Amino acid sequence: MAGHTFAINVNKYRVWITPAVLVVLFAVVACTGTGPAEPEFSAAPMPTGDHPRPGKVIAANAPANPTEQEVFDMHEELLVKDAYPSARECGVCHPKHYEDWSVSSHAYAQISPVFNAMQGKVSKLTNGTNGDFCIRCHTPVGMNLNEPTFMSNIDRHPTSREGVTCIVCHRVPQAYGKISGRLAIDRGPVIDPVYGPRGDNSVVEQLMADGKAHADPDAPGRQIHAEAKEFFQITTSAFCGTCHDVTLVNGFRLEEAFSEFKSSPAAQRGETCQDCHMGKEQGLYAGSDEENYPHGPVAVVGGEPTKSRKLTNHLIAGPDYSIVHPALFPLHPRAIREESEIDDPRADGLATIRQWLEFDYEAGWGTNEFEDSIPFDHPFPERWASIDDRYDARDIIEDNLALLERATEARRALLKRGYVLGDVEMLEVSEDEVSFKVQVRNGTDGHNVPTGFDAERMAWLHVQVVDADGNVVMQSGDLDPNGDLRDAHSLYVHNDELPLDKQLFSLQSKFLTRNVRGGEREQVLPVNYSMTPLPFLRPERSSSVLLGRPGGARKHKKTIEPLGERWAEYSFTGSDLAANGPYQVRVELKVGMVPVHLVAEIQDVGFDYNMSAKDVADGIVDGHMVLWTKDLTVDVPQGQ
Repeated sequence: MAGHTFAINVNKYRVWITPAVLVVLFAVVACTGTGPAEPEFSAAPMPTGDHPRPGKVIAANAPANPTEQEVFDMHEELLVKDAYPSARECGVCHPKHYEDWSVSSHAYAQISPVFNAMQGKVSKLTNGTNGDFCIRCHTPVGMNLNEPTFMSNIDRHPTSREGVTCIVCHRVPQAYGKISGRLAIDRGPVIDPVYGPRGDNSVVEQLMADGKAHADPDAPGRQIHAEAKEFFQITTSAFCGTCHDVTLVNGFRLEEAFSEFKSSPAAQRGETCQDCHMGKEQGLYAGSDEENYPHGPVAVVGGEPTKSRKLTNHLIAGPDYSIVHPALFPLHPRAIREESEIDDPRADGLATIRQWLEFDYEAGWGTNEFEDSIPFDHPFPERWASIDDRYDARDIIEDNLALLERATEARRALLKRGYVLGDVEMLEVSEDEVSFKVQVRNGTDGHNVPTGFDAERMAWLHVQVVDADGNVVMQSGDLDPNGDLRDAHSLYVHNDELPLDKQLFSLQSKFLTRNVRGGEREQVLPVNYSMTPLPFLRPERSSSVLLGRPGGARKHKKTIEPLGERWAEYSFTGSDLAANGPYQVRVELKVGMVPVHLVAEIQDVGFDYNMSAKDVADGIVDGHMVLWTKDLTVDVPQGQ
């Protein structure tokens, strides 16, 4: 990368930023323009003020003598709350669906501090001209509410913060196709109709006939949706393709999960995305609906379950994992109280997000061991001064940690089915050289691995060779002190403090942009560098049909096609072989959410929930997972 570098110390997290890093995310071409020197978009980290906005919930302690504007705001906010019901309302009657969904990638879509900062960086670097392109898939409710594209999730409407929540799928009555997530959600309270695969109203009608529930907005008692309408597309892969096939405004194909699936053997057999990702086993279709899907009551109303039927698993594991405070995610129904309800005794939730961020769960608050060891006058934040509240909080934390462990095992099962470590074959064993190759296979026939946002997905081989004395004589796929692989984007490699890992095997795709005078360069945030201080985005001036991409940028895909394979070759020679044999070789197939160098690129807009760049980076590295391991011993003949 061109330009000088300088260090930024963020809680001792070592990162470098180059002046050339004015690049825009997602391989869209930045064009030059004229305009004011200062951009309209503010780069101030995480706005969290109390300015009027959609989504605040009406508090019981509303002002006694409200102004005309306050009356208007209260009515507007009440209508907003009723128009976009929270998943917590659905979870009252659908506890199993809610629990699965609450720890899913869909529920985490907007909570993610990495995504939120990426959205902010895109908006900053494009002066807002990227609009809602990225975020409209991550919080369709928020964009239906016209919320800002970049703000703290703490201050979003509670249903907006839920990301891909219940009504995002079950209040969309139209088949949109591949539109990169621009969805119009039907507005209305929880009693309004929902859309599903069957349209069977017999259960609803029986509950109403028995007096166990009703759909009267003015009557007391348990309210349920009055009707379940059949919506054919929700059972098809095309419904998933609405968000999981992303083409940018200039024709750049950013994500192709649905397109890969359409040409796969699984699609030819008539299987769907739902069959693999919403069945009993993550990433595995058992062959029939009866075997593949769990069966049980679709709802529990007044403590009584409805009749048994086919269920779908809404956990839907993926490569992402939570790095936020465990009170904030999973979305526990008793955890979060909105800021506007902070003094309302009838409000749901134990504490606000800001209060939860003061709860030190790692220190053991709310456990017998901790509470019995502290003096009576031990200081606590005001919200957590009561020992009873700390114990209540610990119960919620323990529930969430158990759910996170369940999600981790589901993620492991899914990724192990996609990434398979195959054979290890020796190529040469002599006094001059030891070389071998390692096979990595795609174990699924439904799409490539990685898929989706494959230019930020990590899957790599960590290979280590150790001599008889325990000394490492060769290593590839190890991490630098920041937690990055030693590739071209490692800040330590960039500054010549560590050598480039020339034998690295990684399936992370690469973004390449065209330079002004020809040639290409690899970038983390891959949009062409702007020659002026005011970049903006616009559609391509020429057709991208012939190339299948815009002229200024492309993606070098390194993914593995369905049931395909790749081989990685390794060798060590020369002085390394003078060590004491035999040599122990360990090969690990590892996966991660996103690379740490992405954190360095987006950190200037700030991270949500008071997290530093180091907090985010540490969370990402802590989530790295070893899927497969193979060990072998190599004896090198001497004196032959």
